[in-house]
Amino acid sequence: MSSPRNYEVLTMTGGTPIKAWIRGVPLEEPAERQLRNVASLPFVHKWVAVMPDVHYGIGATVGSVIPTVAAIIPAAVGVDIGCGMMAVQTSLHAGDLPESLTYARAAVEQAVPHGLTRRPDKGSWGEPPPPAVQAWANFEPRFRAIVAKHPKIERSNHVVHLGTLGTGNHFIEICLDEADRVWFMLHSGSRGVGNRIGSYFIELAREDIRKWFINLPDEDLAYLPEGTDHFNDYVEAVGWAQDFAMTNRRLMMRAVIEAVRSMRGIPPFEAELTVVNCHHNYVARERHYGKDVFVTRKGAVRAGVGDLGIIPGSMGARSYIVRGKGNPESFESCSHGAGRAMSRAEAKKRFTVADHIKATEGIECRKDEDVIDETPGAYKDIDAVMEAQKDLVEIIHTLHQVVCVKG
Repeated sequence: MSSPRNYEVLTMTGGTPIKAWIRGVPLEEPAERQLRNVASLPFVHKWVAVMPDVHYGIGATVGSVIPTVAAIIPAAVGVDIGCGMMAVQTSLHAGDLPESLTYARAAVEQAVPHGLTRRPDKGSWGEPPPPAVQAWANFEPRFRAIVAKHPKIERSNHVVHLGTLGTGNHFIEICLDEADRVWFMLHSGSRGVGNRIGSYFIELAREDIRKWFINLPDEDLAYLPEGTDHFNDYVEAVGWAQDFAMTNRRLMMRAVIEAVRSMRGIPPFEAELTVVNCHHNYVARERHYGKDVFVTRKGAVRAGVGDLGIIPGSMGARSYIVRGKGNPESFESCSHGAGRAMSRAEAKKRFTVADHIKATEGIECRKDEDVIDETPGAYKDIDAVMEAQKDLVEIIHTLHQVVCVKG
């Protein structure tokens, strides 16, 4: 006897269905409208899958999984190409950390450039360190091949951003799991060069669609058809940016581990007992329901059978290390976090610094007006999000942060 389905079906006239894992979590009307626009495209394979952290995005909804045949929508992949999470379990326990975590936060902030300032930009390397230079040496030949065809991509921050955090909701955390073991966790992507690649090809797709007189429900759904030069060049560039993002996270994690090792009073420890490094803004070639397709996960994580993933909560909530169940109906995917419950502007109107201080009590983090848009109340309830996708993943570790560095 088959188990009851755990998702809602939004039907469409003249389009593919939408399967949404949204039981117990809100789906805002603008986000639903975006989903219906995507589902109306003729090259969507089977249906659009919607994760419980779904919210309004640019062109396509954050928290959506879009399988396409012979076409890719660059704006659905977005400009934070390869954005994702990395987590490392260590042999440290809570009692090994200093009583005051202010120094731990300061050590991490000093080790990893973060944020954005003007001249000098403290979120970039003034002089990239040897690990970044060595990593860039491996990336540069492919980058030069891309730039040879598309010179405008040259003007971007690449090596100076390799091993740096960025801004917005990107973060580095020191966490404790259910057994008080220490984990390091971080969230970032391909930084300036990924943004440049994404923005450039989004505009190329728009120009092509105008040239071909194709009418779309939203200009941001402009697509690149397989077999065209722009499609081939985008696949090459987006793959490069996704690799860059993965390496960016590895370099930052190495810096975090060394920063904590250098702190006075920290005993020798092993890192990388368990390691997870996963994208949640990307496109990949996969096979689903007998068809080779391009799967765009915009704010979603691959959750094939046995795949390890990370689903973070907000600054004051739990985060989860999960193992995928390989549910074919979600195209083997799960959510990438709690998901925003409101816009950044709305959060700044609704919450005060006092609200934020109360919500992040016991966590060593920034508690000023510049991070109000990241306060826990601006996000959905992570427990409701996890309940809504219990058929997609199983929880193997529950983490709560004790230190949080925000970009």
